[in-house]
Amino acid sequence: MVTVALLRQWVVVGLIAVGCFFLLVGTVGLIRLPNVYNRMHATSKPTTLGTASVFLAGFVHFGPGGAGLPSLIGIVFLFLTVPTGAHMIARSAQRIGVPFLGSVTWPTEDEEE
Repeated sequence: MVTVALLRQWVVVGLIAVGCFFLLVGTVGLIRLPNVYNRMHATSKPTTLGTASVFLAGFVHFGPGGAGLPSLIGIVFLFLTVPTGAHMIARSAQRIGVPFLGSVTWPTEDEEE
């Protein structure tokens, strides 16, 4: 018979495993990808999901009271700040002249209208 405590432990282990996988993928992407734009994408997307999964594991382990609430606040903080930071890194790299690889270009003012 599976108890609630045992089931909760397996959920925590599963969430941490998923989080570690995404964090590993982000780390490999940071090391292997060729330029700032690709690295920025590799660090923002998988690491957000990986860290959110680890935070969610903390919420499941500690419950809604105590240390569980800061875990949920951490997830909200991640989803609000990481995309903004990635956007700012990409715009800064573009403004100082870091080139794209391949045929990708930034839209010009004439194309936006």
